[in-house]
Amino acid sequence: MSELPLFPLSSVLLPFGRMPLQIFEQRYLDLVRDCMKSNSAFGVVWIRRGAEVAQRGRAAPDLGGYGTCARIVDWDQLPNGLLGITIEGAQRFKLYETETRANGLVVGEIQLRDAPALTAVLEPWQPLVDVLRSLQTHPHVQRMNLSLDYNNAWQVVYTLIQLLPLEESLKYELLENDSIEHLMHEIDLVLNQISGEG
Repeated sequence: MSELPLFPLSSVLLPFGRMPLQIFEQRYLDLVRDCMKSNSAFGVVWIRRGAEVAQRGRAAPDLGGYGTCARIVDWDQLPNGLLGITIEGAQRFKLYETETRANGLVVGEIQLRDAPALTAVLEPWQPLVDVLRSLQTHPHVQRMNLSLDYNNAWQVVYTLIQLLPLEESLKYELLENDSIEHLMHEIDLVLNQISGEG
């Protein structure tokens, strides 16, 4: 068990996935500064119910029981004056306890989950690689500067889950799953539904 500062979001971050964030609350400006200074990670956990922004008199958000370690891979000042960062998902973790510090930052007692073993892309999964290659030509995806290994089945499927327009509750469910076969099957079903074949 170890302690990790948390960034609760209404979006799910997957391993290998990238996500842009706007930082404006002081607790997160401090968190980003500390992480950039020490090149350390923070945890992204999904908010099942509640708001991302702290509001006086509102109950704390209901957080998911697991999440993803995140590292800052890019940052910039946005035209609106806010700090913009891009985060990339790394190892998954199980969240046991949370504590809210005086500045409002939530810190979690977490246990890191083992990274899945490197798995080659099997022939039946090749169409999903083709979909990912085509998504990489989209300007929004190009801006993320993804560095993809198309031979790593876990990276292919996690990146697809991150990029496809799925319900966050489904992304959260898939994040917990440890079976590459199950994840590939689920994404195949989703793509069939999107293309009207399902």
